[in-house]
Amino acid sequence: MSRRCRFSTGVALLATMAVAGEIPGGTATADSEPEAETAPGLEAAEVASEPEPEPRPAGPDLDFVVTQRMAVNDSQANSQVRIDDISSQVEATIAVYRNTNQRIDALRTYNRQLEELISAQDEEVAGIRGDIDEVELIAREVTPLMLEMIDALENFVELDLPFLAEERSVRIAELRKVMARADVSEPERYRRIVEAYQIEEEYGRTIEAYQGEIEEDGEARRVEFLRIGRVALLYQTLDGTRTGAWDHTNKVWQDAADSRSAVRKGIRVARKQTAPDMIRIPVPAAGALQ
Repeated sequence: MSRRCRFSTGVALLATMAVAGEIPGGTATADSEPEAETAPGLEAAEVASEPEPEPRPAGPDLDFVVTQRMAVNDSQANSQVRIDDISSQVEATIAVYRNTNQRIDALRTYNRQLEELISAQDEEVAGIRGDIDEVELIAREVTPLMLEMIDALENFVELDLPFLAEERSVRIAELRKVMARADVSEPERYRRIVEAYQIEEEYGRTIEAYQGEIEEDGEARRVEFLRIGRVALLYQTLDGTRTGAWDHTNKVWQDAADSRSAVRKGIRVARKQTAPDMIRIPVPAAGALQ
């Protein structure tokens, strides 16, 4: 029971005792001094009338608790920062690891490709070495063949119509010089011989007009030649007064005055001075050209 309840009970008890005349020393008044027996109740009333202090909370001091909690929070924040740093480092390391694995895979694929390429190159090198060994043998066999080709070409020119005689003779002489030069390779020698054959082959299907000299009656005469393939070789003097045709059977020039206008027209066609047209010229028999 609280002090307030005890105080009320004490007051009620005093009032009952006064009414019953039980209080010694006469009737109780407001000014009369209470006896010793009632003093404890009055003290209790006076004490009960004073306000009670607030109860102090049990346990440690609040400021100390707050301080400790803030320290714990700071420690946890620092720990989280370290955890984030470590996590970032781990992620970066994983990324480097994955990138390294990708590069390793790419290098393995590249190495496999290189191994196949090297294997193919080794086979090619072996083949080239075999060819080189054969080239020395072929060179010993090809050189006599090329000399025979030059001789055959020279004989052909001598037996052919006598057009561009000096140019064709110089070409054959150059081939013989090439065969005697040490700084010219076998393929280059062969190429030049084949090129000379191609030029001679070209003469057989072209028409050409050029100037040159012929010797008639012991006198050199400047004339205009007309070559029609290897079928006919004719000439006409620059003034147009004389026209001749080559007699392949007798190896002499014959007069071809009847073909003067045709030869003049053929020369203009060969020089592309007029459009191609049919012309009538003397042509030797087929057997005469063999």
